Amino acid sequence: MKSYTVGEAIERIGALTQVATDTTFLLGVVGPPGSGKSTLAELAAAPTLPMDGYHFSNEHLDRLQLRSKKGSPDTFDCAGFASALRRLREGQDVVAPRFDREIDAAIPGAISLRSDAPLIVVEGNYLLHDRDGWDVVRPLLDEVWYLEVDDDVRLQRLIARHRQYGRSGEQAARWVIEVDEPNAVVIRATRCRADAVVDSR
Repeated sequence: MKSYTVGEAIERIGALTQVATDTTFLLGVVGPPGSGKSTLAELAAAPTLPMDGYHFSNEHLDRLQLRSKKGSPDTFDCAGFASALRRLREGQDVVAPRFDREIDAAIPGAISLRSDAPLIVVEGNYLLHDRDGWDVVRPLLDEVWYLEVDDDVRLQRLIARHRQYGRSGEQAARWVIEVDEPNAVVIRATRCRADAVVDSR
């Protein structure tokens, strides 16, 4: 398994965008909640398809009695996410949803992705997960990198994020312990399937 620093990862992404091919290179970036996936995608300055846009609506999660687990593998439209990847793989443009933390909901049609882009970063928690229907995702990606970060830093980021979007300190800490961290355990178990590790510690 390859290992990159963040700087090396950005350089590698830059190099991949310069390769002339007939198909878009789909690069997955995976890691536990708060590991910095979105930040790495922003630093790469490449078109990005975030998995978060495929959160089921709160209303649908309420019907499934899953809202208290929002963020776990079964609270996403995995089939819809895989369909977008498949269309990109087949050379079709895609209009994708974007998750807005301010309103705690996905905004349909917020991201436009062209299939002639040399590279698209696909970022999310469960790109290497092999259960709950997620096993169809990995074969649609060219490479997947696992983002590693110091756990103390990651937990501080998560609590700060939850507080920023309306939870009290106590509520934020409870959500991290009861929801984010069980999900992190699931995601860490997929690390061995990554093509490379990006170490930001």
